[in-house]
Amino acid sequence: MADKDAVTKEYMQDNEVFADAFNFLLYNGEQVIKPEQLKPLDTAQVVLPYGSGEQSIPEQRYRDVLKTATAMTDDHVAYLLLGIEDQSEIHNAMPVKNLFYDAGQYVKQVEEAAKSHRKNYDKPESSADFLSGFYSTDKLLPVITLTIYFGADEWTAPRDLHSMLAADAHILQFVDNYHIHLIAPADIVDADFVKFHTELSLALKYMKYSKNKEKLGEIVQTDSAYRNVSRKTADLVNIVTSSNLRYAEGKESVDMCQAIEDMKKESVEKGVLQTLADLVKDGILSLADAAKRANMSISEFQAKTGLKA
Repeated sequence: MADKDAVTKEYMQDNEVFADAFNFLLYNGEQVIKPEQLKPLDTAQVVLPYGSGEQSIPEQRYRDVLKTATAMTDDHVAYLLLGIEDQSEIHNAMPVKNLFYDAGQYVKQVEEAAKSHRKNYDKPESSADFLSGFYSTDKLLPVITLTIYFGADEWTAPRDLHSMLAADAHILQFVDNYHIHLIAPADIVDADFVKFHTELSLALKYMKYSKNKEKLGEIVQTDSAYRNVSRKTADLVNIVTSSNLRYAEGKESVDMCQAIEDMKKESVEKGVLQTLADLVKDGILSLADAAKRANMSISEFQAKTGLKA
């Protein structure tokens, strides 16, 4: 079984899915960020503390997905740095993790501005320009990190920095808070899944009800979109939810409804075979009788159950 984190990371790298997630978060589903306006960035971050010297130890981390984006609403254009952190499990320190990534991106922008001024021999207009290398006319691109939790459970971990601090209200007012931006299936009401415009909606809805087999079966049966799901989406939900669905190799689309029915049938068949095998082991049935009841030859029954003559 493929690694869950690797599968979710690969899935969210797709520009259409990436844009869909951020349009849901930022614009209530309106298609403001276009897939063709997204450009991938290096996900490696090396952060060296200010005042670096021989004792400074650089920190290197890797984001899951990072892209530049251009968002246009009416006559206003916004240039953004957008990152996604995929979580197949709940992470108790997500605010600190994302804060590190965001701060690292701002540090990198400041360093790049200073490097550009040095390269172009730009004359600083003030001592503040000279000391920081970041001129008063420079501006930073906003950095937004979105956490997507691919799980059925409620997100019970902290959603902001203050929730992680051992301090009273008086102290907290002097500590800037940091909130994570989170998409979690359990948080999404069913009516809001239509705000997604890619199969991310089908994946998240499947995950939301993956532990409620009756409700999941009802949703997959009634929503015709599940009868023609891309292979990458089917693989995503199958791996992340450990559904053990069976479908043909090599096909570009999957009928999830049929896959679930086949899984149920296979489960029943395995249960029947196991019961017959147990009866043989207990001496209640002969191997020939058990094979006959399973509509199999003796050799087939032995192959399926592992029984020996």
